[in-house]
Amino acid sequence: MKTTLLLLLLALIASLAWLAWRRLRGEHPRARAIREVLDAADALEARLRVARGEIEAVAGDHQNPVQGAMRDLLRQRLWLRDHAADASLDQLRSVRGSLDAARGSLEQQLSRIDRARAGKP
Repeated sequence: MKTTLLLLLLALIASLAWLAWRRLRGEHPRARAIREVLDAADALEARLRVARGEIEAVAGDHQNPVQGAMRDLLRQRLWLRDHAADASLDQLRSVRGSLDAARGSLEQQLSRIDRARAGKP
């Protein structure tokens, strides 16, 4: 009986230690998803700032499409601020996907600008 109780106690301690180690080792999926969305938003904002300068250098004071993208980014950040605590992981992943897609589109546009500057089709 004492041996069984001791084995159960050791199993409980081992389980608790494993759970504590696992919790310390990795962050919660929701926290990771929110961090990834914020990182993607920061990366997009940095590229938009660069793009704004490059587009203004080529197009002058004409309407710059970067302004609309900056407004959309601000809307995403405000949504995240207001809904991150309640958003599902799928919603957070969707927001991150849209930010990544916007950054990819921006990279393509900047590539076209570079080619136009260089006189290449």
